[in-house]
Amino acid sequence: MTARIYRPSKTAMQSGVANTRKWVVEYDLSEPRTVEPLMGWTSSGDTRQQLKLRFDTEAEAVAYCERNGIPYQVFETKTSPRRAISYSDNFAFKRRDAWTH
Repeated sequence: MTARIYRPSKTAMQSGVANTRKWVVEYDLSEPRTVEPLMGWTSSGDTRQQLKLRFDTEAEAVAYCERNGIPYQVFETKTSPRRAISYSDNFAFKRRDAWTH
């Protein structure tokens, strides 16, 4: 069973970058999920898929996996550049577009 090491991206419901700075170690599925016939719930006998470990740095996450003999894959996330904008730029003389309401 391999583990994935990644930094989660921000969700579509937030504009900030909260909960995206830590690295996550998450196990892959070792057996497929099944649908229980009585209630229709999805279940699995593998409890490791419920485990998410958070680390401050990528090196700490890799060291944890190597120390415990867990095979892992590191997934790098592409960060989008943050545009620095200012409220006062809306009223600047060098503004190209006309100010309209």
